[in-house]
Amino acid sequence: MARDPFRAAAARVRHRLRPRPRTGRRVRGSGALAVPSRPLGRALGLVTVVLFGAWLGLLAVGSVRTTVGPMDTTMTLRPSLTGGTKINVSPLGALELDSHHAPVRLDVDVDRLDPVRSEALVQHPERLSGLEEEVTGDVGAGTRELALRSCVAVVSGATALGLAVYRRPRRALAAGGLALALLAASGVSAYATWNPKSVLEPKFSGLLSSAPSVVGDARSIVTDFDVYQQELARLVTNVTKLYDATSTLPVYSPDPATLRVLHVSDIHLNPAAWHIIGSLVEQYDIDLIIDSGDTMDHGAAVENNFLDPISDLGAPYVWVRGNHDSATTQKYLRDAKRFKNVHVLDDGRAVNVGGLRVAGIGDPEFTPDRTGPEQAEDVERTAGLRLAAALREQQRAGTPADIAVTHEPAAARETDGTVPLVLAGHVHHRQNEVMELGTRLKVEGSTGGGGLRAVQNKKPEQVLASVLYLDRSTRRLQAWDEITLGGLGLTTAEVSRHLPEDNRPGATPSPIRFG
Repeated sequence: MARDPFRAAAARVRHRLRPRPRTGRRVRGSGALAVPSRPLGRALGLVTVVLFGAWLGLLAVGSVRTTVGPMDTTMTLRPSLTGGTKINVSPLGALELDSHHAPVRLDVDVDRLDPVRSEALVQHPERLSGLEEEVTGDVGAGTRELALRSCVAVVSGATALGLAVYRRPRRALAAGGLALALLAASGVSAYATWNPKSVLEPKFSGLLSSAPSVVGDARSIVTDFDVYQQELARLVTNVTKLYDATSTLPVYSPDPATLRVLHVSDIHLNPAAWHIIGSLVEQYDIDLIIDSGDTMDHGAAVENNFLDPISDLGAPYVWVRGNHDSATTQKYLRDAKRFKNVHVLDDGRAVNVGGLRVAGIGDPEFTPDRTGPEQAEDVERTAGLRLAAALREQQRAGTPADIAVTHEPAAARETDGTVPLVLAGHVHHRQNEVMELGTRLKVEGSTGGGGLRAVQNKKPEQVLASVLYLDRSTRRLQAWDEITLGGLGLTTAEVSRHLPEDNRPGATPSPIRFG
């Protein structure tokens, strides 16, 4: 049958006029064509691999150990949403600088103070004048080495993870190249937003929070030098001087087996005290913390949450009630589920904790109940006599206490002759004496710097705490360090070591029996 030429021509025209489909992948089960989304998914996957691989690379090898003046430091780049610089000066605390805005942060950890270089500075103070130039050079060299190592770490991490995920060398190299590009972009961003004057407005934490002007007075800056480098050098100089205080301590060197007790008192709701205590526990490797009361201010239930950081201090915590601590406070601390490390002492109760046996009694008065100083003193003495009786009973039972704890010194004095050492607080200043029958009375000042009410005083109170060193076998006091920090608005930091008379070089210890 002959083919109709007109029908064939019409078919050709319809074919040419038919709209051509857009290039794409046909969706199964329909006649529609969909634009592919695989390129976008592949791109997002590649970016994820690059970021994760770069982060792993920085964690593995992206840090540099370098010398900065007399200190050994570790410099590290870390991913960050806000950027900036963080300088960790353990155990004093840390400071944060808003130095730049980029997705990377510079962490500088002060690992230790080299004793040889530090001693050289102490013996030759004239070398401090050249320390700024030395620190500037050290920081510059460390930063350059860190930049190079970070490039290698980022590229290596992204490439290795890309190869593990895609198993294709070209995709792995693409991941490494993208990682390098992102790091370069971060560097450009940091350079563009670099703020050298950020060191003049640092954010302090830990012990350094009590010393906001440790970097010096901004008005004394010499404008001919780079502000950032000069002030960083000044910071290192001041931190060096703080550490150098330990080189002037007396000759007693605690044996590794020595028991270390941290005595604190009269915190009075100052939250900075927990940072200070935590730093001291870590610095001195404390075995036991003893708090001789007035942790609170009004003893109200709404204050109880203030006590929660005690559970994270890293050492057993022995506590007696002060005249600002209520029965509600004491009940809250006795919650064993909430405070597994806390031991509340009252009515002469004793506990074996941290290698020592400690007995104590809470203050019989609560501040709102006071009616006069004469009655208060009589009540305190009565409480002290109750504690002394409990100490004698424990002595007769063959379980003598090594340390007794009260809040008020008036009560502590009644224990003379029943225990080698009794601790107290309340008066917000230190007292130390050996009483007539041989018991040593140590009264601690305010570890909270007088608490938040200190801002009402013309002169701020200092922050006081002590570290007691006791022989593990005899459990007798061998030495103690008195730690004094400047209070609100002050910047001093002092450590002084003291030895009992019978433990000084050349002395013959004479054992004292208590009973």
